[in-house]
Amino acid sequence: MEPKITEVSDSHLQGEDYIFKIVIVGDSGVGKSNILSRFTLNEFHNDSKATVGVELQTKLYSINGKIIKIQLWDTAGQERYKSITSAYFKGSKGAMIVYDITKQESFDSVDKWYQQVKEFGDDEVVIIQVGNKCDLKQNRKVDIEHAKERAKQKNVFFMETSAADSTNIDSAFKTLIIAIYNKLNKKIDIIEKRNSMLTVGVKLDNNNYDEDHKEKCKC
Repeated sequence: MEPKITEVSDSHLQGEDYIFKIVIVGDSGVGKSNILSRFTLNEFHNDSKATVGVELQTKLYSINGKIIKIQLWDTAGQERYKSITSAYFKGSKGAMIVYDITKQESFDSVDKWYQQVKEFGDDEVVIIQVGNKCDLKQNRKVDIEHAKERAKQKNVFFMETSAADSTNIDSAFKTLIIAIYNKLNKKIDIIEKRNSMLTVGVKLDNNNYDEDHKEKCKC
């Protein structure tokens, strides 16, 4: 069963159970900042300027009773800021790789961003490939089926979005967040089962020791 995710207020919280760092990457001008502002503030700015450096926003969610703090990092897409963004990939549990469906070259750069995320992000980083500006279908340059196939080859999630009219913005982020949570939960279950098996093993060893000890004492 898919876990239920609910946005929560931080006014009465004592602290979070987990922190998920998510980076939003892609070429300059694909709409990363507007995706972030639409998701966090429900705002869209036609005249938004290119991000310089890194912008950080946070949101809180409850998943199966656990409080998750989402750290959203909007990294600059310009090549001259590559040294800055590379440092911010480290420790990321999730990544949104964004391209503009009206700009073929931004889609061509997806492979480059994918390699950087895999190199600098967490070992099991979860990735979603996002084709932004789907409201501009009349100017489409990137075929959606080709984009889906590229995502499938990389075993990453895929979705087309529009920060302008909010299409799939919430869905894209929530898909990413739930996938990160499921992967973490699976890892925790494995660790708990392993620890449980080790505990049982110790008890069995102790029982064997007790029986041997009793036999020796009889002699």
